[in-house]
Amino acid sequence: MPQSNQAPRICRDCDGFATATITTGLRTADGTRDTIPVHCRTCQGLGHTTLAALARAGK
Repeated sequence: MPQSNQAPRICRDCDGFATATITTGLRTADGTRDTIPVHCRTCQGLGHTTLAALARAGK
């Protein structure tokens, strides 16, 4: 019998795109744009969420 390995659920807030790069509006010394990475608060930059039952059990 095959194992039922559930794929991790995609984060509903970031839709799987957990990290975005945002420009600050400034330029660096070599003329390129200064950017900062911003991570999704819900999944902490993972792109998927854990199942609620596993999170409560601490697994």
